Amino acid sequence: MINKVRVRFAPSPTGPLHIGGVRTALYNYLFAKKHNGTFILRIEDTDQKRYVEGAEAYIIEALNWLNIPFDEGPGLSEKQNLYGPYRQSERKDIYLKHINTLLERGHAYYAFDTAEQLDMHRKSHEEKGKTFIYNWHNRLKLENSLSLDADIVKKRIDNGDPYVIRFKSPESEQLELHDIIRGTMHIDTSVLDDKVLFKSDGMPTYHLANIVDDHLMEISHVIRGEEWLPSLALHVLLYKAFGWEVPQFAHLPLILKPTGKGKLSKRDGDKMGFPVFPITWNSNGESATGYREEGYFSEAVVNMLALLGWNEGKGSEKEIYSLPELIRAFSLENVSKSGAKFNPDKTKWFNHQYLQKIDNKELAKLLYLHISLMKTNPTTHQALSSKGLHLDDLMYMEKVVELIKERANFVKDFLSLGSFFFIAPDTYNEKTAAKVWKEDTTELMKNLMAVIEKITPFDAKHIETEIKKWIVAKELSFGKIMQPLRLSLVGAMEGPHVFDIISLLGKTESIERIKKACTRLGNS
Repeated sequence: MINKVRVRFAPSPTGPLHIGGVRTALYNYLFAKKHNGTFILRIEDTDQKRYVEGAEAYIIEALNWLNIPFDEGPGLSEKQNLYGPYRQSERKDIYLKHINTLLERGHAYYAFDTAEQLDMHRKSHEEKGKTFIYNWHNRLKLENSLSLDADIVKKRIDNGDPYVIRFKSPESEQLELHDIIRGTMHIDTSVLDDKVLFKSDGMPTYHLANIVDDHLMEISHVIRGEEWLPSLALHVLLYKAFGWEVPQFAHLPLILKPTGKGKLSKRDGDKMGFPVFPITWNSNGESATGYREEGYFSEAVVNMLALLGWNEGKGSEKEIYSLPELIRAFSLENVSKSGAKFNPDKTKWFNHQYLQKIDNKELAKLLYLHISLMKTNPTTHQALSSKGLHLDDLMYMEKVVELIKERANFVKDFLSLGSFFFIAPDTYNEKTAAKVWKEDTTELMKNLMAVIEKITPFDAKHIETEIKKWIVAKELSFGKIMQPLRLSLVGAMEGPHVFDIISLLGKTESIERIKKACTRLGNS
């Protein structure tokens, strides 16, 4: 039994939230809810140079859209703010206090080396075929409070000389590291460098702020991306330097490009035409489309991301999970060590599965909303307003949805797959017309109009019976009538059962379309 689970998702507000970050948030959320724990959002904004206005609001909106909201974090009530503030930029005094503790205990030291001096040391080492590492091996030869007299150090600090504060890594300690996903690892601290903990601008680096915040916020499990695995040794050493209990760690595998080679990036999405962000991002001329705006259901995105690196195990082939099912089934032990290849087609498949589960009435409402939004677009407004049929008829839309639902991946597909239900064709597929519209087709279509005019009741079953009876009586082939009939109604050889199309369009509209095709194609 795990005691008091508290986990955090700690993104930097430097731009839009990549789906790799979303998956990290999701796994933290699932783990917290599985163990009746707390899911915390912490904004790691110590790098003020890379801070982007609006990024924090974007992160919060994305988590809320995905239905994985945080229990504690910025902007929540005082009751949910017991461990705050949750922005690192608002915690400077806390970090200063803790860096002083490390200095007093001899686990950290002032370093005055300039960028130019360090660059010179690097080049000197490279010339000898070596790699420069700022640590036990050479720190006494460099400009820092370990190599300089105390009065010189004090004088330089009092004079306002720029400095950083570095962690003093142990010289030859065998460190045992534990990771829930990757098992036990061993590292010799002699290969570690003395990382900067406090920068010359008075802000802590990620390493110090991260450890201090995780301890003070009582984080029980640190679930983060594998890019932080190389920092694990330093973080464990920092916990030990403070005399704090080390939380449990779990480093998640990368989400890989569709080719399987390398980490998935925005460029991959741009190149192959799929989103890599949860919701659309627009800032300072930078724009990136999101899953929400592309028409994906948030439940489908969550389901897809959960399975990118995790499987329920025990030979399970289950793929469709509701959020409560994911919470019950999720475990860090079943997260893969290896990277998960992103599959854009599989992502569409997930959305298709969720769309099929939605009630037709609800889908009709979503289609109505989609059309309403299209009407606000100047490029589509005129066509929809002047030529559109039944654009305010929810019952009609429900019937359209029922006929083409199986072929749709997105709500917007109902309008593209079934555009002819709303707008009569103005053009006809040329190749098809040349093939199916013969010399006698116009006359046959005129005769068919007379048959359609007399059909009562006007439902798909009776329409099919009467038209087929007429075709047989005339000793015609079905293709000779059905193909030009579909072309007249749709403009192409596509769409559901032709008798369903006629029934839904209605007698008047169907006849009008056949008449129009006769005029256009009969004279061509």
